[in-house]
Amino acid sequence: MQYREKLDELEARFERVTEQMADPEVIADGDTYRKTAKARSEMEDVVGKYREWKKVHDDLEGARGMLQETDAELRQMAADDVARLEPELTRLEEELKLLLLPRDPNDDRNVVVEIRAGAGGDEATLFAAELFRMYNRYAETLGWKVEVTGTSESAVGGLKEVIALISGDKVYSKLKYESGVHRVQRVPATEQQGRVHTSAVTVAVLPEADEIDIKLEAKDVRVDTFCSSGPGGQSVNTTYSAVRLTHLPTGLIVSCQDEKSQIKNRAKAERVLRARLYEIEVEKQQEKIGAERRSMVGSGDRSEKIRTYNFPQNRVTDHRIGLTLHQLDLVIEGRMHPITDALISFYQSKKLREQGEQGEVAA
Repeated sequence: MQYREKLDELEARFERVTEQMADPEVIADGDTYRKTAKARSEMEDVVGKYREWKKVHDDLEGARGMLQETDAELRQMAADDVARLEPELTRLEEELKLLLLPRDPNDDRNVVVEIRAGAGGDEATLFAAELFRMYNRYAETLGWKVEVTGTSESAVGGLKEVIALISGDKVYSKLKYESGVHRVQRVPATEQQGRVHTSAVTVAVLPEADEIDIKLEAKDVRVDTFCSSGPGGQSVNTTYSAVRLTHLPTGLIVSCQDEKSQIKNRAKAERVLRARLYEIEVEKQQEKIGAERRSMVGSGDRSEKIRTYNFPQNRVTDHRIGLTLHQLDLVIEGRMHPITDALISFYQSKKLREQGEQGEVAA
């Protein structure tokens, strides 16, 4: 198999890193241990799949050798093994190719999700609320945690805006393709003539940055506190628990009043602010990618879309990959796996083709 030498080197490095994690000096140094554990984690899937491939490869070679046996029964057993193991080996090779693709360094990160109603008035705010519920339910199926940092409700009970932190296992890898304009087509409850209306909602998914990536200097951040408003019980409008952070160098403003504790609200606001600053830094480093993302998210106009949700036909269509499912009722309840899995497979295949054109696959 191509890349075997590279995989042998990777396996040897994995074993060295595993040994380092048992070193008392590494264990005693928190930062070093975290970096070592992260390095091991990044190699674990590839090495595990490679070891699986090696076992199947060795078994297949053994079975092929037995095809020369004089005993007819042994030859038949060997032929059966070859027939079973050859497709298994091919499957493992394809999976290894995908694992060897250059990884998005943000795939393991938690995310900040920002959902905003676009064109369509009240109907857009109602759909924004439904999209947020959809992501909440999807997060529940994967054991992720969702924390709201701020909302702005509409008069009809929808959401003009909602910002939330979602944390768990490989969140960004699953949600990064959700950034863009989501279009809904349906008959609003207030429509007397039964006409289908079209509305739009923008979704932005930002990888969360940690303190090592983005350090917030006290001199660069103005902190304002104010009384929270809306639902919240007796503490509403009586304590200055809500927090507004203004990043003076960029002018970015983040508010959080979801918690009754000022300390917790500030911590959440700082996480959102770091994510936005991190995205700015990433866009500086990768201007082309940043420009594509801004183009994709767009202004919330009806004509700019990555996905359409058509309620009368129970249809959801992702326009980037030409995927249409007639199970919108399930998707809106959080069963998003057919869409997220298809998007991941599509972009992985695209990377494989690009790597093939370049004549190599990087580890």
